[in-house]
Amino acid sequence: MNDWAYLRPLLKSNQSKIVLLVLDGLGGMPMGPAGPTELEYANTPVMDALAADGTLGQTIPVAPGIAPGSGPAHLALFGYDPLRYTVGRGALAAAGVGLDLRPGDVVARGNFATLDEEGRIVDRRAGRISTEEAAPLVERLAQIQIPGVEITVRPVREYRFVIRLRGENLSPDLEDTDPQQTGVPPKPVQARSPEAEATARLLNQWIAAAREALADHPKANGVLLRGFSTDPQLPRFGDWFGLRAVAIAVYPMYKGVARLVGMDVLDFEGDTPADEFAAAGRVWNDYDFFFIHIKKTDSKGEDGDFYGKAKVIEQVDQALPALLKLEPKVLIITGDHSTPARLRSHSWHPVPFLLWAPDTARSDNQYRFGENACVQGGLGTFPAVQTMPLALAHAQRLKKFGA
Repeated sequence: MNDWAYLRPLLKSNQSKIVLLVLDGLGGMPMGPAGPTELEYANTPVMDALAADGTLGQTIPVAPGIAPGSGPAHLALFGYDPLRYTVGRGALAAAGVGLDLRPGDVVARGNFATLDEEGRIVDRRAGRISTEEAAPLVERLAQIQIPGVEITVRPVREYRFVIRLRGENLSPDLEDTDPQQTGVPPKPVQARSPEAEATARLLNQWIAAAREALADHPKANGVLLRGFSTDPQLPRFGDWFGLRAVAIAVYPMYKGVARLVGMDVLDFEGDTPADEFAAAGRVWNDYDFFFIHIKKTDSKGEDGDFYGKAKVIEQVDQALPALLKLEPKVLIITGDHSTPARLRSHSWHPVPFLLWAPDTARSDNQYRFGENACVQGGLGTFPAVQTMPLALAHAQRLKKFGA
């Protein structure tokens, strides 16, 4: 995928509003050999009405057969080829909490974890301790000093934190310490290249000190580090697509990916879909593009909670009339990836996609928003990176190509 050089001369301005509503991990599977997916099980009369008026399809976030992380999957929806523009989870976490990131810094996302007396992982998320319980533990970690490097630790949400190293000759070319399973000890930080050896040593010293600092806590007595990265220096979303863009999200990582591409990030009270849609209404006249993110569909999928995921989808549907009252020119409802409760993880399955644009969309005779209907939808199966040209076209923000 190029950098949209062919698209920029076609851009034109108008007063249209585009909403990209991302239900994280939306795609699902039946829990048995047959039956509905979570989206198909959910009672969604508003989305079904939008499906009847609009056009359905399904997206491939990265490539067929590839289960994507949330970072690359969101970048694809924003128009960034995830195979070309790579962003580590650490950079997303740092940007999400507003931590300054400069070229040469090394950042990683951390989890508090529960370790047994032998140092083996019992719980990779420390019982999902609350943000309030984690805050004083982050303060302990922030007091650790290692000669030769400046270390900053900030809380993210619940059991998550972010660590930033700043100094000379640092490298993010490092292996994660999270083995992604229980019953085994955390991995040491290992360098993938000779240039990263010194950074690995510094981080292993810090991890040992962290273990000592947390030793008396019954649940969060260890740390796991993932997604070592640095400033990706991504092109600006507004430069590419000529849109004033704002992100409305609860979880810091999704604020982070939005900040990294140059979107504004809105602060607001509350954490429900209704709260997010109300926040969009308060700044409706200030922006052209609204990225609204719903997290709990993904969380319920990873927990294996089929009915809980369906309930979150229903909550979004119940709140949607408030968003529709704002009269967006284009509303896209999709996910960044699939997270079937049956698999308890991100998967490679195509992602349901609903395009509602009452002035320009062609109906495809599908009347329900669900995976089976999306397979038969008029948009077909297409790369998620093509979402933005579709949105711009239906917002009538593109001129004709060629004579």
